[in-house]
Amino acid sequence: MALLKYDWLLAIITILFCASSFFNGANDVANSYATSVAARTLTMPQVGFLAMITEFVGAVALGNRVTSTIKNSIIDIDRFEGNPGSLMLAMTCAEFGSATWLGVATSLGFPVSTTQTIVGALVGVGIASQAAVTWEWDDGSVSQVAASWAIAPLLAACFAALIFATVKFAILERANSFKIGLQAIPFYLAFTCAVLALFIVVEAPTAPTLEDFGAGKAVGIVLGVFFGILVLSYIFFRPYLHRRLVKGDSRIKFYHIPLGPLLWKDDPYIYFPASANGPVVIDYYENAYTSASSSSTEVYDSPNGSEKGSGGDNTALEKANPILVPQPRHRVVSPEERFLAPTKHLSVFNPKRLLSYVKWFLLQGVTREVVSHDAPHLQATHARAKVYENRVEHLFTYAQVLSAMLMSIAHGSNDVANAIGPWAATYSTFRAEEVATKVPTPVWALVIAGFLLGAGFWFFGFKILRALGNRITQMSPSRGFASELGAAITVLLASRLGLPVSTTQCLTGAVVGVALMNFDVRAVSWRQVLKIFSGWVLTLPSAGLIAGVTMVMALNTPHF
Repeated sequence: MALLKYDWLLAIITILFCASSFFNGANDVANSYATSVAARTLTMPQVGFLAMITEFVGAVALGNRVTSTIKNSIIDIDRFEGNPGSLMLAMTCAEFGSATWLGVATSLGFPVSTTQTIVGALVGVGIASQAAVTWEWDDGSVSQVAASWAIAPLLAACFAALIFATVKFAILERANSFKIGLQAIPFYLAFTCAVLALFIVVEAPTAPTLEDFGAGKAVGIVLGVFFGILVLSYIFFRPYLHRRLVKGDSRIKFYHIPLGPLLWKDDPYIYFPASANGPVVIDYYENAYTSASSSSTEVYDSPNGSEKGSGGDNTALEKANPILVPQPRHRVVSPEERFLAPTKHLSVFNPKRLLSYVKWFLLQGVTREVVSHDAPHLQATHARAKVYENRVEHLFTYAQVLSAMLMSIAHGSNDVANAIGPWAATYSTFRAEEVATKVPTPVWALVIAGFLLGAGFWFFGFKILRALGNRITQMSPSRGFASELGAAITVLLASRLGLPVSTTQCLTGAVVGVALMNFDVRAVSWRQVLKIFSGWVLTLPSAGLIAGVTMVMALNTPHF
């Protein structure tokens, strides 16, 4: 084999591909579930397990088309014709630039665009190797990607604002909001599942194109899913909600949904019941401020005259009272205190202490507090957001989980290209012994990338969740549902068109769009938005500089 002497490049880029996938998951997967955690809909361990599953499904089932766009269209591959070894070197340097910048950004808790990262790295190696970079407007070009950075957040903001507008004016701000919400939530669940079905039909790699498949069949499947979920929701979900929220039965949990119509009975059989004295719903607007410097309750004027609902009479939502910001929450126990401190007095070789290190290593990423903050200015920002009844908000926790899963699947389908693109070009070239980047990406590579996306979030996703979370605006289940679904629709639409967009930008735009539905620009922390935007601006040149300099050094290094 002529390229066998370059097998070390394949080995290096394989390691870098794994690192890039891991840090991609650590940085970008957090976008999918940030609002769910911030709204207290899901806990960190729950999100960790869900991310492992949904990222894997998205990468393996939906990731092929976008992968082809990234690796073939950003730079001119013809520059490397007749010199496949140089292509392998260029892709290795691009992967190095991407993995390095993502690792640095993640360690600093800096949410960045992984799409911008790999695009910048490819542009850097393209310039260094004097390969033509596709700047002009064309499929997968730099200019098209750059335009998507502005278009995607705006589209996501519009989609999310539209979705939240239907929730706000049709349910949340109605006098009988809880009663209306009970009737309407099955429609939102069905709509979310129908959107997922639509993109599975048109995006699965083994499926024919939409034109070949037929628009009529696609519409039939989507409508079938919509009405099927709608019927199932009324049969099984409505009795569950009535039992838990109307009758206040705290013994009922989500795993009792299969009991369905039996829950209409006065005293139904309940397997594995929860505590009868537990809370029916939690406080989704619980204060997240933890600074010890705050020793008294602060008062902010409510811009909307609403007060926090407690699950009782909806007329409380009509009262014009100030929003009271309570004293800081209790101190949160860190993973170090939870796992390492109890065995600190034991010998380093003691089995119990060794086990505590294992537990800390495996669980530290999903047992950290990411909702709280110590920024006083966020108190004023959160106070500008309208506060709705907790029972009504609870209705949307289920739709929010579905929308978060949809967002994560969308991320897996779209952003798997960021890590696997350069590696796929190198792998196919090495096997063909010539420049060959148009062969299908191996499924086993998508499997590895999908697993590492979820693993990266499991271990280090907390850094980005902490940076995003509720630091843009006050988050709640209804707002999180609209944000995630709006961003997911935007990302999956881009995946269908073969346009690489950033989930970071889509979700940021969606959250801002929902926040502006308070009709108060002060309900948005523009300081945090500016910080995130600054990261976007720095990402492309930083990744490009790292990859480009590495490529120049490799091409011009003196040797014997």
